[in-house]
Amino acid sequence: MMKTALRNKIKLNWIVLPAVILPLLACAGHQLEVEPISKSENPQELINKLDNDIALARKDQINVLAPTWFDRAESSLKAAKKGLEKGDLLSEILDNIAIGRAQLRRAGEIAKVSQTTLPNAIKARNMARNAGATSLGEDYADAEDRFIGLTQAIEDNNLNYAQRSQARVVERFRVLELSAIKIRTIGEVRRLIKSAKKQDMHKIAPLSFALAEKKLAEADAFITQNPYQKEKMHKMAAEALFMAQRLHIVAQQSEMVETLEPEQITLWAEGILYQTSDKLGAQDMRNQPFHKQLENILATVSAQKADHNFVVANTKKQQDEIEKLQQQIASLEGQSLKERQEKERLLAEKKFNQKLSSIQDYFKPQDAEVYKKQNQVIIRLKAMQFPVGQSVIMPENYGLLSKVQRAIRTFGEPDVIIGGHTDSTGSEDLNEHLSQKRADAVRQYFVANRTLPYEKIIAVGYGSMRPLASNATESGRAVNRRIDVVITPENKKN
Repeated sequence: MMKTALRNKIKLNWIVLPAVILPLLACAGHQLEVEPISKSENPQELINKLDNDIALARKDQINVLAPTWFDRAESSLKAAKKGLEKGDLLSEILDNIAIGRAQLRRAGEIAKVSQTTLPNAIKARNMARNAGATSLGEDYADAEDRFIGLTQAIEDNNLNYAQRSQARVVERFRVLELSAIKIRTIGEVRRLIKSAKKQDMHKIAPLSFALAEKKLAEADAFITQNPYQKEKMHKMAAEALFMAQRLHIVAQQSEMVETLEPEQITLWAEGILYQTSDKLGAQDMRNQPFHKQLENILATVSAQKADHNFVVANTKKQQDEIEKLQQQIASLEGQSLKERQEKERLLAEKKFNQKLSSIQDYFKPQDAEVYKKQNQVIIRLKAMQFPVGQSVIMPENYGLLSKVQRAIRTFGEPDVIIGGHTDSTGSEDLNEHLSQKRADAVRQYFVANRTLPYEKIIAVGYGSMRPLASNATESGRAVNRRIDVVITPENKKN
């Protein structure tokens, strides 16, 4: 099969691939079309682009929908990176990039076939993962292996096997999903309510306690009676968990309020409103009723949002105008194209380094590590902390993320990759799922705060695949639990 594939004509016009890498181009007797790359292209920019494309492909689950070809594309990318670091021949680096692109395209093509052939299995897998089934250890790992077996069969052009076996995989994921909801979500709700009753919260906050119990009973009954109505099942379970968590907060606040005099309670509530309005720079309206103070805060937030949108749009317009003027000036100076390009390159590099220096000043050493890697800025968030096993961004992280927003905006509208990483504790499936949810949470935070448009940010969960230190020690594991922000400025060509 390999020999047959090698005899197929490789469509190359500008470059000739060395014989040592030709075997990589064979795929089940089908020709892998490798598009040539001109030697005038910047290899680092091409590597960054391929890295971004692979990250986006992972986000789209191509790593499990076409696992063999996705792995090959990643291997080619690693070879290109290593070659650039070692100073290998430019032709060899470009060969690996070209092959990686082709392999990723093939992975995308096969992924589309998998999506068409296995829609039920894919949906069942996603629902199980969203329910937290990745925490179920060997049971989940077995289902995942069976799912990968289906997609590998599709890669081998054995669609009949994949279609025949799909129902069994769907059922495995469905069982895991129900188990995860009952063990993780409903089980956690029961634990919280039991804990609340032990602490007499049913006496301290009776209305909230009764509502939490009601939501638990409704969710539990619905799951038992309607095991196939998954969307509503998830919604009811999540609502029950939210109300149980809220119960504890309401009870804690109620206990605190019980120790206060009526005026102290009023001043406490007023203080919350005043702190908010003061931070926003809003008018002090403590001489008005609470509902008026709240209206003042909401109106100020709306006005600031509108002003921010205007400033962002106006700044981009001004930057575009400046670039046009610079191009016109260079043209009037009568420089040759080559001279102008070199001057622009040096100027761009100078500006990049100046921006990098300013960004480094944003962060304290214990907060983040900021460094340059070729034409990218890497911000390694040391101080970014999540609750154990969760992806909720806590308020104490807002200040750190605000600095990252400033760093991103320094480059206008760059491409950004949010990389979630864990240590090796726990299963790889669980780690990958958790790191993805955390990366998604950071991405959503940036989008919600209008840092960049949604399509400019990619969130990828790498699990424990990219450690920085040994996982054998606690200090090493702490280093490996992180969020990385990779900023790639726009490459604006004249």
